[in-house]
Amino acid sequence: MLSKKSAAIHSSPVRELLKFSKEPGFISLAGGIPATDMIDVEGIDSVLQQLLAEDHRDVFQYSVTEGEWPLRQSIANWTQNVGLPLDPQQILITNGSQQGIDLLNRVFLEKDDVVLVERPTYLAALQLLDYTEAVIEELAYQGDQIDLGALETRLAAGGVKMLYLIPTFANPTGRIIENEQRIEIVKLAHRYQVVIVEDDPYGHLAFTEQCRETFFSLAQQLYGVDHNVCYMSSFSKIFSPGLRLGWLALPEKFLMAVTVAKQALDLHTSTLNQHIAARYIASGRIDQRIALLKETYRQRRDGLIESLQRHLGDAITFNRPEGGMFLWCHLKEGMDASRLLKACIEEKVVFVPGDVFFAENPEKNALRLSYSMLTQQTADEAAVRIARALQTLSS
Repeated sequence: MLSKKSAAIHSSPVRELLKFSKEPGFISLAGGIPATDMIDVEGIDSVLQQLLAEDHRDVFQYSVTEGEWPLRQSIANWTQNVGLPLDPQQILITNGSQQGIDLLNRVFLEKDDVVLVERPTYLAALQLLDYTEAVIEELAYQGDQIDLGALETRLAAGGVKMLYLIPTFANPTGRIIENEQRIEIVKLAHRYQVVIVEDDPYGHLAFTEQCRETFFSLAQQLYGVDHNVCYMSSFSKIFSPGLRLGWLALPEKFLMAVTVAKQALDLHTSTLNQHIAARYIASGRIDQRIALLKETYRQRRDGLIESLQRHLGDAITFNRPEGGMFLWCHLKEGMDASRLLKACIEEKVVFVPGDVFFAENPEKNALRLSYSMLTQQTADEAAVRIARALQTLSS
């Protein structure tokens, strides 16, 4: 009875692997989830108690589709301080940035429209694009940067509707698109009238002070209000994933269509949760929390790298991300990360095989390790267990 489209979409392997994180004795490097021990429960409780004490019954009412004004204003004030000038009128509040991807797909894409994505890219974005029945094509690369010549050739050939990018500490690679490339990509997209969807859930989690401008701010500088970049971000990685809060920043010409799509989909995002976030940001707690997250994740990245080097040696290679939550790793040529995962489950440690992040021609020896939840002790034990699993495959 299912539609052909629904029947063809499979559950995310990451979601399936998360169940192991609840089982006794398992160590999970699979989920792209923030550290539970870093969620500011006391701060959230303080804000909530303030709201309840002031008898704000309107926070339990319906809201406007665009989102509560205090949150939109708080986001605009906050992002201004971190180099992303926004007008609150440009902002639409969503149920996490995942809904932002869905809304933009609904507004811009028809069946068989071509969408260009990074290689590899966010698994759930690929799933949502499959739902729209878009044609997904991977970008060509020179080293770890996009091949701009190949991109222009593809855009000039026509038929491309959207460019989906995670330019800062990408999932799964931790890769960064450098500023010079960002400028050229914005210019190319404008020339060929292609929409850029800029997905930025990790940009606040930088371990260095190097500044990179968003595609959205670059487009505003180059073309004023008449640009084609849609920016999205989320509170899930820096505040609380359970509140399901994200936001879109949109050119005015796109705002009404996306708002109507959200209105038809779910009316609005939780009123109460929006007010909790608005007060939390206005209190200044968000900046303190992000500073703590950055230092903690930097230490956890270093701890995992040290453990992998100690226990696996040259059996595994990986990048060293400057921020975010992930190590992108490769086993030796000919190894299969999915086979390794099966052996690792026997050792009670899990990760995500890298092949699920590719739209085409997957790298079977790739894997993604998340360090956000790891202490030094669990990182070391995880590396020991992965090493044992590798020995099992080799024997």
